[in-house]
Amino acid sequence: MDRSERFYKIDQMLSARGIVPIEAFMAELGISLATFKRDLEYLRDRLNAPIIWDRDAGGYRYESKHTSGPAFSLPGIWFNASEAHALLLIQKLLKDIHPGLLGPQIEPLQARLKALLGSADHSADEVEKRFRMIHAAKRITPLKHFEVIASATLSRKQLRIVHYNRERNEATERVISPQQIVFYRDNWYLDAWCHLRKGIRSFSIDAITAAEMLDERAKDIKASELRDYFEKGYGIFSGSKVQWAKLRFSPARARWVANESWHPKQRGSYEPDGSYLLELPYADDRELLMDVMRHGNEVEVLAPQQLRGRIKGILKAALEKY
Repeated sequence: MDRSERFYKIDQMLSARGIVPIEAFMAELGISLATFKRDLEYLRDRLNAPIIWDRDAGGYRYESKHTSGPAFSLPGIWFNASEAHALLLIQKLLKDIHPGLLGPQIEPLQARLKALLGSADHSADEVEKRFRMIHAAKRITPLKHFEVIASATLSRKQLRIVHYNRERNEATERVISPQQIVFYRDNWYLDAWCHLRKGIRSFSIDAITAAEMLDERAKDIKASELRDYFEKGYGIFSGSKVQWAKLRFSPARARWVANESWHPKQRGSYEPDGSYLLELPYADDRELLMDVMRHGNEVEVLAPQQLRGRIKGILKAALEKY
């Protein structure tokens, strides 16, 4: 049995028998004296178990009057080893996705989770060492704005924000009705109804320089409508005029791309020479251009002609720098 199961068994034996000799624990649990002492120490120090040694009775028992200190509980007994490992990984993900994000809210939960999972065969420290997340092009999100945005989204309240548009190098103040918060490619975005533009918009949260929750109720947009709106586009960008891109990847690159998800509605097929054709919709080509360019000469844009021309122009301008 794993450690959490042993804790449950120790508690069961003490509750049922009152006095339990050391030998009985070792025989019932199938463990060494050293292992039993470690389990006992953990139960006492970490889970506040009021277990005492009764010299006269020659065994361990629960202290009959245990009124001081934190209450004793066995939170880890309801999880098997696999579930405990999964929770440890969730804790690691919470920390790695964005250190400090929602810190005051998450830290108490993490402390309780560590106490809960301390009874597992693999400690939180071991998971910390053995699993690593590497972030690419991650931007810094102002924590105070994130908390206001998250609260308004959950409370279904309107927000007054100041949003900085990097492409136009200008900031605009607008009132929005937040719909959902999205974590995409290591960055946070807010999908919302913009009362200024009278339509659905996506805002990069790190580009929101001020946020104030208002008393007015947020306008609700159906989840199906949001999904339909954003799936028309490519990546984080959306739009109403949808085109289909047709890309051909070399046989060497096909071994990777054929297993990648670029868009929920993509279509893919192999050609006789082993190259791979990928077709997908887009409304705004900015993110698509970046994804195509990272494959260099291993990909060719076949259609539409406008997208092919955009790639050609970027490559020509880049070549001129060298």
